[in-house]
Amino acid sequence: MACVFALGLTAALAGTSAGADPLKNLPLSNSLASRCPSVARENISLPATRAALREGKPVTILAFGSSSTEGSGASAPQFRYPNQLQARLRAAMPGAQITVVNRGKGGEDVDEMLPRLGGTLAETKPTLVIWQAGSNAAMRRIDPAHFEAMMRQGIEMIRASGADLVLMDNQRSPRILSIANHATFDDIMARLATENGISVFSRFRLMTHWEEKGLLAAQTVGGDGVHHTDLGYTCLSAALTDSVLAATTSQPIMAGR
Repeated sequence: MACVFALGLTAALAGTSAGADPLKNLPLSNSLASRCPSVARENISLPATRAALREGKPVTILAFGSSSTEGSGASAPQFRYPNQLQARLRAAMPGAQITVVNRGKGGEDVDEMLPRLGGTLAETKPTLVIWQAGSNAAMRRIDPAHFEAMMRQGIEMIRASGADLVLMDNQRSPRILSIANHATFDDIMARLATENGISVFSRFRLMTHWEEKGLLAAQTVGGDGVHHTDLGYTCLSAALTDSVLAATTSQPIMAGR
C-alpha cells in the first residue's frame, strides 16, 4: 500500500542533529526540488540493502538501464538521477558508505542490456540493482513476449548475485503515450516482480501523480517527448530516495528537498 510522503528531509533522519539541513551542500537546485509535489510513495523491499546498512557494510547501488538512467536530457551530470540519488542518500545517512554506479546506455533495451549485465554485476558487485527498461522496447515495437523472456533471464541473473532488485518502468511522456501497447511493457514488469518477489518503482504511476498535483509533462519531459528535464530528474530522484530510505531505515522518512 502506498503512503504519503512530504517534501523536506527531517532532522530525525540518520541521527542528523536538530536544525541541520542535511541536503544544504548537495549539488542540486533548491528551486527545482521545491517544485516537486508530495505524492504517494512507491513502497519497495530491500532486505539485502537494509542488512548491509545495519551491519555497517558498504552499499553499492547499480543504476542499470537506458538513456533515462544515463541521464539524457539533463543539462549537467549533477542532475542525472543516479548522481542525485547518491547525493541524497549520503546526506540522509552520513555514516553509511553508499555508492551509486551509473550503467545506463542510451538507445538500449533488454536485447542490448542482457549481454552486458553479467559483466556489470561481476564488476560492480551491487547490493541493490535498479533496472530501468521497457521504453525503447515499446518505441521499437518489440514483441512483448520476447521482452518478457529477456527480462526473466536478467531477473534470474540479478537474483543469483544476491542483490536486491527494483524494476523501474516507463515514463509517462508524450512519445510513450502515443504507442498503443505501451502499458503492456509496464504490466509485464509488474507481473514479473510479483512472481519473483521483487519490487517495482513505477515511474509511470509517479508521473501520473505529478500531473494530478499540477506538475505537467511539459515541465518534467523535454522537447523530444521522451527524456526528463532537470526538474523531472530532480523529482524522480527525490521520490526514489524516499522509497529507498523507507525500505532501509526504521525511522520516519520525509525525503524530497
